Amino acid sequence: MEPLQKLLDGIRHVDEDWLERAQRRLDVLTKPRGSLGRLEEIARRYAAIKEDLTPSVRKKVIFTFAGDHGVVEEGVSAYPGRVTVQMVLNMLAGGAGVNALARHAGAEVVVVDMGVHHDFEPTPGLVVRKVGYGTRNFTKGPAMTRADALRSIQVGIDLAGEYAKEGMDVAGTGEMGIGNTTPSSAILSVLTGIPADEVTGRGTGIDDRTLRVKSAAIEKAIAVNHPDPGDPIDVLAKVGGFEIGGIAGLVIGCAARRIPVVVDGFISTAGALIATRMNPIIGEYLFYAHLSAETGHRQMLEATGHRPLLDLGMRLGEGTGAALAISIIEASVRVMNEMATFTSAGVDTAR
Repeated sequence: MEPLQKLLDGIRHVDEDWLERAQRRLDVLTKPRGSLGRLEEIARRYAAIKEDLTPSVRKKVIFTFAGDHGVVEEGVSAYPGRVTVQMVLNMLAGGAGVNALARHAGAEVVVVDMGVHHDFEPTPGLVVRKVGYGTRNFTKGPAMTRADALRSIQVGIDLAGEYAKEGMDVAGTGEMGIGNTTPSSAILSVLTGIPADEVTGRGTGIDDRTLRVKSAAIEKAIAVNHPDPGDPIDVLAKVGGFEIGGIAGLVIGCAARRIPVVVDGFISTAGALIATRMNPIIGEYLFYAHLSAETGHRQMLEATGHRPLLDLGMRLGEGTGAALAISIIEASVRVMNEMATFTSAGVDTAR
């Protein structure tokens, strides 16, 4: 197990020379320069991350991190906590939204039990790395210990290493956990200083009364725990979730191995925000899948400095947006790999 700080310190910038080489490759393809818009931007960055002008997008893995949240007892969600277990079982049976869209993208779905309040039977597609049986109610104290926050991050780092050895070309993030928009909103509020009531959304579709309860719970958690915005691990421990830590760790582990990561929606971006606050260079390895309809996601993306690939009004989570965005990334790479050049096609270049 490599020490976290050593791993973070070893992450290097995406090489500018490779970005230029990828752009030169795109510029000699049979099209006007820049005519494929953001597809060219995506292909250029993907190739530079891989340091390969004919990069592969064959092995695509979406990690759906699952965990329960003690704050659910405050009445912040439209669904009871037991739905986390039920939805994990649905994913393992192949019936969730992420399964359908991953099949479309040709991606594998790996469900990671980070802290579900249930012991699952061994099942194909399930990885059990349980840090605990759900976080504590953060309105009454820290959601987890600092040691558990570090453990959750390490799970993601370890998974990145394990799947890198299996030849993973690109990773996608996803999550499942009733109540997890509440810690995500709390993380955003702490790290950006935006008041809780401005970043708290309806999650699973709560009514106005429940929205007020949810916002008040976040405000109370921040007041009770005093998370330090200058210490992302402290923020994760005090107002985060096990699955959010797992996502942060996956992002760190992949960046350290030059593996692109497609970040899903609101909760996944909270994990990515934790990671990039630990080392901003990590952001160069991330593609943000879509703009979630969840309140606060726009501010969260602005905090990362990135523009999402899609805006479809989605807010399901699970990794659904990541699956769609992986298809876009694969399309962009096919342009680079499969289009003829002006020379090979015998087409005159522009004057």
